[in-house]
Amino acid sequence: MRSVQLISEIKNGAIDEKLTLLYGKENVAAAQERYVNAINEFTSLYGAEREISIYTVAGRSELSGNHTDHNRGCVIAASISLDIIAVASATDDGIAKVKSEGFPEDVVDLNTYTTPVEAKFGTSESIIAGVCDGFKKNGYKTGGFVAYTTSSVLKGSGLSSSAAFEDMIGTIESHLYNEGGVDNVEISKIAQYSENVFFGKPCGLMDQVACAYGGAVAIDFKETRDPVITPVDFDFTGAGYNLCIVSTGGNHADLTDDYASVPAEMKAVAAHFGKSVLREVDERDVIADIPALREKLGDRAILRALHFYNENKRVDGQKKALLDGDLDAFFDNVKASGRSSFCYLQNVYTTKNVSEQGLSLALCLAEGFLSSKRAAWRVHGGGFAGTIQAFVRSEDVKAFKAMMDSAFGCGACMVLNIRPIGAARVI
Repeated sequence: MRSVQLISEIKNGAIDEKLTLLYGKENVAAAQERYVNAINEFTSLYGAEREISIYTVAGRSELSGNHTDHNRGCVIAASISLDIIAVASATDDGIAKVKSEGFPEDVVDLNTYTTPVEAKFGTSESIIAGVCDGFKKNGYKTGGFVAYTTSSVLKGSGLSSSAAFEDMIGTIESHLYNEGGVDNVEISKIAQYSENVFFGKPCGLMDQVACAYGGAVAIDFKETRDPVITPVDFDFTGAGYNLCIVSTGGNHADLTDDYASVPAEMKAVAAHFGKSVLREVDERDVIADIPALREKLGDRAILRALHFYNENKRVDGQKKALLDGDLDAFFDNVKASGRSSFCYLQNVYTTKNVSEQGLSLALCLAEGFLSSKRAAWRVHGGGFAGTIQAFVRSEDVKAFKAMMDSAFGCGACMVLNIRPIGAARVI
């Protein structure tokens, strides 16, 4: 469909049902405007005579399982109502051109950029090349395209903007060259390959799966190449709740060592028993050998290992609670997860700068506001700086947001919904 016809379809309400599923009925008009603006930006760059399609990939929120996936643990994560959208069209020259709003255009020759280039680690160009190489290695077709993307998944928000971009490239390649036949889990695995091998970051698979799959999913990473993914069909919106993510505006500079220390210390405990990750070690063996571990690794490593085991149990309990419709049990475990992250995992603030404790402050405010209500709150994502999450009843959201925006700046509190669609072609 060409741009003029596509804009007419959007304005006439042809995709309103899909937009309602993606963003909520109250946001359909804003979504229509966003899509039309994206088409106009595309045509200004690449012309109005192309056959085009529009794609969406959700951001994600980790609902349960804080710092467990890197030791082959369990998580619950969900696609959210913030997303990246792309207007794209196939080309016959084997070159991918991607212009993302606010960034320079990436131009990637897929005929020549077929192996990792260390000098390009950390670039979006490397992600595009890596996804396409992953498609080829897995027996799928690839080809050139031009695309314009715009994203409401803010970088550094803990909502996985990079994973959404990786999944987007795979979604485009799936629909343009494979008749949409590459399923979203396979796209997620290829996206992880791209990030690990071409982008140069040894990430797990949680972010990519959660962005692409849709809805809430429980993921067991015991087998990393073939994780067990269980849809958790619970309608938080229907139950009267929003997921609020509060960005505290903390400084992420110099936190690499803090983030890296969490999986490293957990794996050091595993190595003590001759294993590579904690999933391979029995918790009882860790507890029995605490004296030796204290002398060898210190107390924090043991505390983080015990957090891992207890967090896995909480994930199992939360999955069962949601499948049974037991919201109280789910919320109890969310709060228990938050306490464990604060006390034992110790990822709520950095000891490098103890005067900056935005996450601690946000959690304190959330507890004060929500403790008398049917609600839950905890640190979100990697921690140390960044965001907290809270499940807030719809009638309390306005006051909760006003409090958090007053403390951390206008727009600090993002009011979200969990959406049933992850990665997809919209029209």
